[in-house]
Amino acid sequence: MEPVNTGVTDADRDGSGTPDTASGETAAPDKPDAPTLGQLLLAVEELWPESLAENWDEVGLVAGRPASPVTRVMFAVDPTLEVIEEAVEWGAELLITHHPLLLKGVTSVAATSAKGKAIHRLIESGTALLTVHTNGDSAVGGVSDVLADALGLEDVAPLTAATNGLPEEGIGRVGELSEVTSLGEFAARVFGILPSVAGGVRVSGDKDGLVRRVAVCGGAGDSLFNEVRASNADVYVTADLRHHPASEAREEAVNGRPYLIDVSHFASEWLWLPAAASALGNVLADQGHDVEIQVSTTNSDPWDFILTPG
Repeated sequence: MEPVNTGVTDADRDGSGTPDTASGETAAPDKPDAPTLGQLLLAVEELWPESLAENWDEVGLVAGRPASPVTRVMFAVDPTLEVIEEAVEWGAELLITHHPLLLKGVTSVAATSAKGKAIHRLIESGTALLTVHTNGDSAVGGVSDVLADALGLEDVAPLTAATNGLPEEGIGRVGELSEVTSLGEFAARVFGILPSVAGGVRVSGDKDGLVRRVAVCGGAGDSLFNEVRASNADVYVTADLRHHPASEAREEAVNGRPYLIDVSHFASEWLWLPAAASALGNVLADQGHDVEIQVSTTNSDPWDFILTPG
């Protein structure tokens, strides 16, 4: 006589599963589900609201269907072709980059240009692209917050307040070191926390000068010199300092301050990626979603090597 299939398994007997009395089958134990892209966008908005973006910026969804499921997300600084290829090969359904792909208007996305090739690769591979730019700079736990934390700053406040944000949100940060140190020692600390890039770290000021109050701005920050001076910072850490703004800042300096530390744009913003990946993972897990999140390993700094005297 053949054994009778009751639909009850050993898992049901020991309590690890729950029989479905209507069908006689065992319901699977509860487990997190993959969210749709639309649900993931809501989680991103919770962390880095689009309302915090500067009015000239272009943030948000660039490519992708909101109804599509997302099981893998990759974070990167730049949506370069190499980064996109890395995301596609890993199987990411969503690539979140700090820098926009389409900041300026275009009239064609034909695959005859780098941006066109990027759009085609994203769409053809089913990989969505999302930009978190100045909203990621301004938000609590954003780019400059992470940089300030990595440098050990305390009593941190924004350099310039967000128009549509909380008092602790805005572009740039200023805070205090736990103790006074020399500019040379502090510059070495900056160098030590950043990923390795060809350009290294450039410093303007007396190597033995003492610093304690520090202003930072991840990415290009030469538009904030007035705010830096008003903050009474001893030193300003930012990226992409051009000749004339840096020269003028030195001319305007009082007792040599603020000293300047110029770092790689890519390196200053890369620090945010692991923190952002962790924050998004926590929000999604709290919502019951199961998503694998990874930080790109591609170095998208545009410089390959540098020559220096001596």
